[in-house]
Amino acid sequence: MRNPNISIIIPLLNEEESLEELFSRIDNVCRSNHLSYEVWFIDDGSTDLSWSIIENMKIQNPQIHAIKFSKNYGKSQALHAAFQRASGDVVITMDADLQDFPEEIPELYHMVKNENYDIVSGWKKKRYDNVMTKNLPSKLFNSAARKVSGVHLHDFNCGLKAYRKQVVKSIDVYGDMHRYIPVLAANAGFRNITEKPVQHQARPYGTSKFGTERFVRGFLDLVTLWFVSRFGGRPMHFFGAIGTLMFIIGFLSAIWLGISKLIDVSRGVYGNLIAENPWFFIAMTMMILGTLLFIGGFLGELIIRSNRERQNYHIEEEI
Repeated sequence: MRNPNISIIIPLLNEEESLEELFSRIDNVCRSNHLSYEVWFIDDGSTDLSWSIIENMKIQNPQIHAIKFSKNYGKSQALHAAFQRASGDVVITMDADLQDFPEEIPELYHMVKNENYDIVSGWKKKRYDNVMTKNLPSKLFNSAARKVSGVHLHDFNCGLKAYRKQVVKSIDVYGDMHRYIPVLAANAGFRNITEKPVQHQARPYGTSKFGTERFVRGFLDLVTLWFVSRFGGRPMHFFGAIGTLMFIIGFLSAIWLGISKLIDVSRGVYGNLIAENPWFFIAMTMMILGTLLFIGGFLGELIIRSNRERQNYHIEEEI
């Protein structure tokens, strides 16, 4: 059977009011544009009727596939599970809250398929969110992300994105790294990345599942990503270099203390104990820390050579 044109991935948590309307709009858009498609709903531990609604929709719509997590694991794990299963030539991710417009799908598809972009990221130029709790923190976050990552997107947090199939099959989304998928892709060699202004509206149902704390986690993840992208493959280049430098400084300081003591003895000056000099403790601390950092780099090299399992979620049901 031929792969569909599009795989649409929708992570969700307690979105029972919006699911039927969302799928109906997706179906209308894809049929009117003659696009074959599949939809992957990822229920990330919902406690409402979301899963029952998906099961009912599945009966009449074979294009629907769904995964139910046993508890809330987060958006990154939901995308990881769906990326493994998606079979479409173009993979599109979107949120389930109807703030993203399914009517954007055809243009996103054609930009990837016909204009040969690896990723097309949505850009919510005009946002309908709270200015102080979402809009302003989002602008600060995106500005920092652009400077640190080198990927020039206005809106890293937008859930509406389109990917070439090879991109989602080549990257490993884990932790809270879903907002940095373009950066992960660029580090993997997929650098033909652009953005498209997309429509945005206020959430018609329910409440947001993300608070202002996500920006704090986002900045911490950004620091992690910066480090991993530069030294993740060879941690010894970072820890080993700094450790060696610190050890050398401490060792040279200890030699200088020893020479100073010998000079004092040759002059007949006694009673000045090396241990009474503050530099003695500085030198010892530098040598110990340098050794520990060097060992840390060595252990890091051993760890990255072992196979790390990213799938730290449990799938309760799949349809």
